[in-house]
Amino acid sequence: MTTSVIVLSHNTRELTLACLSQFATEADRAGWQIILVDNASHDETVPAVRREFPQVEVIWSKENLGFAAGNNLGLRQASGRAVILLNSDVLAPFTTLARLPALLDAYPHAAILSPQLLTVSGTPQAFAYGNDPTLPYLFKRGLYRLLRRGPLHDWGVRSPLEVDWVSGACMCVRRAAFEQVGLLDEHFFLYFEDNDWCLRMRKAGWKVMYIPTFAVVHLGGQSWPAPQVAGHHYRNSLRYFYQKHYGPPATWLLTIGLTVYHTLLKAMIANVWYKKQQ
Repeated sequence: MTTSVIVLSHNTRELTLACLSQFATEADRAGWQIILVDNASHDETVPAVRREFPQVEVIWSKENLGFAAGNNLGLRQASGRAVILLNSDVLAPFTTLARLPALLDAYPHAAILSPQLLTVSGTPQAFAYGNDPTLPYLFKRGLYRLLRRGPLHDWGVRSPLEVDWVSGACMCVRRAAFEQVGLLDEHFFLYFEDNDWCLRMRKAGWKVMYIPTFAVVHLGGQSWPAPQVAGHHYRNSLRYFYQKHYGPPATWLLTIGLTVYHTLLKAMIANVWYKKQQ
């Protein structure tokens, strides 16, 4: 299956070079298309990549477009029947990436699949996959956190799973699927764009797979904004997701639920801090 790889970067020059060094030479020999989409970096990422990896097609945006719009620039230029989206803070050797297009052949009903994501310490990364953020799901997840009962999912799962969504940090997408449902929704700047894409493909009859039989390392959060800004993007994206997929009543309930949850969470954190001072 002809393959394109899209690496998205934003002020991560050294990470981007490390990411490309894992696979670019072998991928080029195999006839893969490699695209770097740079979201307005000011750390000399683009000239460094052009110098060290001349085989890479570079798209430079004058402004930081975010995850969805940035990757869409690459998707419009990609020619492969399989397209791998890769964050610049992912370390994935060519031998690992080469398994992804083959797995699309092995799972003909899958639109998107992802390998296991590992942290730099080698532990399974949380939220590498998950369920749609429905009100019952979010209520259960919030309750588990408040009661300190741990995560809802087994991030160390060992067998392939059909899931609602996989992380956009490293995902392989079938061209036929995204040509059917469209590109990433650019109303999402950060967060939930991968969830939205997976949901749209599932509604069109496709499946989404998490394949933990092989793994890549995701350093995580290397180009994210400050926590306050990231939290703002998260809440805005979640509300837009609800407006788009669940409608006004659910969005209203979500807003109330988030307010109550954050109030309880702040009280719990304050209580823990107070006990530590005793």
